[in-house]
Amino acid sequence: MFKAKHSITLLFNANKVYDRQVIEGIGHYLQSSKVDWDVYLEEDFLCRLEHIQEWGGDGIIADFDDMEIQRALAGASKPVVGVGGSYANAQDYPPVPYVATDNYALVQAAYEHLKRKGLDRFAFYSVPADENHRWAAERENAIKKLTAKDGYDCQIYSGHCTRPETWQYAMNRLTDWIQSLPKPIGIIAVTDSRARHLLQACEHVGIIVPDNIAIIGIDDDDIARYLSRISLSSVTQGCFEMGYQAAKLLHTQLNNIDVGRKRILVSPVGVASRQSTDFKALRDPYVIQAMHYIRRNASRGVKVEQVTDFVGISRSNLEQRFRAERGHSIHTELHNQKLTRACKMLIDTQVNPTEIANLCGYPSLQYMYAVFKRHFGQTPKEYRMARGEAFVDQAVND
Repeated sequence: MFKAKHSITLLFNANKVYDRQVIEGIGHYLQSSKVDWDVYLEEDFLCRLEHIQEWGGDGIIADFDDMEIQRALAGASKPVVGVGGSYANAQDYPPVPYVATDNYALVQAAYEHLKRKGLDRFAFYSVPADENHRWAAERENAIKKLTAKDGYDCQIYSGHCTRPETWQYAMNRLTDWIQSLPKPIGIIAVTDSRARHLLQACEHVGIIVPDNIAIIGIDDDDIARYLSRISLSSVTQGCFEMGYQAAKLLHTQLNNIDVGRKRILVSPVGVASRQSTDFKALRDPYVIQAMHYIRRNASRGVKVEQVTDFVGISRSNLEQRFRAERGHSIHTELHNQKLTRACKMLIDTQVNPTEIANLCGYPSLQYMYAVFKRHFGQTPKEYRMARGEAFVDQAVND
């Protein structure tokens, strides 16, 4: 009968993108190290926490941002590795081996990204304070320190919990807040889901993103990105590395090596820059309106005439203003928006070129082929293969 050398339980919420990526990193360690582990992951583990000390396994890796989990594992007789957020105060860390996402570095990456866009006004959209959102408080403190160091003010709004019964009230108050902010401004959202609230609120009251408000989140969550018309810029956490390091720490303990209260701080992977922070300090209100329309509708195959109809001035007038602000024509902007999206889809997805041509507003696959040949000397398929090979080569060299 099969029996693994060690039985391990994972206390994570697999419905959260952060937790899933940590679990993926743990799985990668299992595959690469060939450890003989039987891994137990239960979706509804919280209902069994009161009996977790009775579990007959050998080790635990757990989400220590959840205080209920942390309390349930206090004084555990089996090896435990905690995973969660970092703390400015060393005394706030739990008394177990711990792998942390660097909260300060996450916020710093978002802040520096907005500064590089030329913004000099900043705000932070957080979550209501409670014991399970200590990581959010750390991120708030980080943005306060960063902006104060540079001599900037930062307006912080915690908002409200967004349950079904409070959703409308919460969004109305969020709308009040963003309307009260000076413009243009860059807002860092404590998570991507909170960033999506901002995008929805801006759309509801007609605030143009990113020209009036540039928005960046934290998590690089596909769900938050795809549910918004404006693609969301976001800081990618090193969750995969966190999971890998947590599994490695537990493996060390299971080999009877004492690691004490070792802490590992994991830096963010980087910033995924998208439309929501594509801020270029436009000043002409007509050009701002035109860019807003183009960003939202270029992939629908709109023409220059539809842009000028939306703005409500003559084509010659808008063309003159557009060239003065952007340095090129409206037609070129429409072309660039479609081409940029097509290139990104070819690199980041496995969607076939015919569907990409349709999604990006090209009249036919043949037309998109001609565009790629003219710009890159390659077909879309060749472009995808070349970028894919370059990515593989870079990964191998790294």
